[in-house]
Amino acid sequence: MKWRALGAVALVVSAAVHLKLWFGGVRDQSVGPAFLVNVVAGVVIAVLLLTWQHWVPAFLTLGFGLSTLGAFVISTTVGLMGVHSHWEGFAVFAAAISEVVCIAVGAALLLAARSAKAHGTTVRSRAA
Repeated sequence: MKWRALGAVALVVSAAVHLKLWFGGVRDQSVGPAFLVNVVAGVVIAVLLLTWQHWVPAFLTLGFGLSTLGAFVISTTVGLMGVHSHWEGFAVFAAAISEVVCIAVGAALLLAARSAKAHGTTVRSRAA
């Protein structure tokens, strides 16, 4: 459960950063709707991760981290939908770190679920 709690905190941090940026003016850019989707998805996945002992929330956590961090990396290199971001500011690093945590926790939970299935145990009795 500690891994799931850590993942949920990371999801909420990323969602909070995206909400702050959305209110800070990103909503008027082409990526505005995507930021709002990140806010809702982060909160929903965090709730699922804490309440549903299944591999699906872990998979969603991994995918959330990969997609949000990937989109930011693209925006800092070649640009994303006309937006060219920079690795500057607290919000950027808070979101990036939380998304790396989402990737690590999602992967760890998926591996734990796979290992538990191979050994015929439940995920709850193992690392999750």
